[in-house]
Amino acid sequence: MAVSDNSRGLILAMLSSLFIGTSFILKKKGLQRAAAAGIRAGGGGYTYLLEPLWWAGMITMIVGEVANFVAYIYAPAVLVTPLGALSIIVSAVLANFMLNERLRRMGILGCVSCIVGSVIIVIHAPQEHTPSSVQEVWNLATQPAFLIYVLATLSIVLLLMLHFEPLYGQTNILVYLGICSLTGALTVVSVKAIGIAIKLTLEGINQFGYPQTWLFFSVAVIFVITQLNYLNKALDTFNAAIVSPIYYVMFTTLTITASAIMFKDWSGQNISSITSEICGFITVLTGTVILHMTREEEPAPPIGTIIWSDADPSKGLDEAHFITLNNSDYFD
Repeated sequence: MAVSDNSRGLILAMLSSLFIGTSFILKKKGLQRAAAAGIRAGGGGYTYLLEPLWWAGMITMIVGEVANFVAYIYAPAVLVTPLGALSIIVSAVLANFMLNERLRRMGILGCVSCIVGSVIIVIHAPQEHTPSSVQEVWNLATQPAFLIYVLATLSIVLLLMLHFEPLYGQTNILVYLGICSLTGALTVVSVKAIGIAIKLTLEGINQFGYPQTWLFFSVAVIFVITQLNYLNKALDTFNAAIVSPIYYVMFTTLTITASAIMFKDWSGQNISSITSEICGFITVLTGTVILHMTREEEPAPPIGTIIWSDADPSKGLDEAHFITLNNSDYFD
C-alpha cells in the first residue's frame, strides 16, 4: 500500500518533535554535568563541549531538524509546523523523569495555552509563496520592508546581547530566548534559500555559482551558532520544561512574522483569519505570562556558605583551589 506525501510528512514531523524534545533534556543534563566540572554555560563557560551527553543532545537535535526540513518537502507547513508543539510535551515528560523538574498546575495550563495559541496562529497563517530560484529569494530579501525588518531585528539582538544580557540574562528568560528566536527567524529565510539551491542543483540547475547562495549559507552558519550558544545558556540557567515552550512560541511567532513581511502573504487574508490570528497571539501571551509566574526558581545557596580560595593575587582565578563549607556550625 502506497504511503501518501502527507503521511510521510506527518511521520517525519512527529519523529522530528520526538528527537528535538529529547535533545533539550540531553543537552540540559550534559550542561549540568559540565557545570560541576567547570564554569557554567550561563556564566560564559564552554566546558559542555567536552561532555558526551551534551553532544548526544546536539546530534539528536540535528537529526530532528533534518527530519523537520524533509517533512516540509512532503507536506504543507500548515500540517508540519503545529506538530512542533509535540516537542514541548516530550521535553516536559522527560524533564519530569530525568531532571526532576516539575511544572505546577498553573504552569501546565500555561504550557497548554502556549500550544493552543501557537496552533491557532499557524493554522490561520497566510500561505507562503515558494520561490523558484535563489535569485528570486534574494530579490525578496532586498525589498525595503524586509530590509527594515532585518535592521530592526539585528538592532534588538545587539541591544539584548550588549545591554540586557549582563543585567538580566540570569533572571529573565526572554533575554536569551529573544536572541535565539530573533536570529532563528532570519535563519529560516537563509536555510530556505539553501534548500532551494540544493534542490535546483540536484535537478541540474546549478545555484552554487551565485554569490547570493554562499551569502545565505554564511548567514545561516553565523545565526545557527548564535542560536546554539544562547540556547545553551537558557537551558543551563532556567527550567528546561519552561525553556522549550517559550522558545517554541517565540520562534514560531517571529518566523511567521518574518515570512509574512518578506513574501507579502498577508494581503490575501480575510477578516476571519486575521481575527483568529489575533486570538492566537493573545492566547500565547497569556500562556507565556502564566509560565513566568509559575516558574520554579533556582535553589538559593545554603545559609552560612563560605568559599575559601588559595589563589595567589599574582595568578589567575583558574589556578585557584576552592573549598566550600556549608555547615552553619563553622560560624559559631
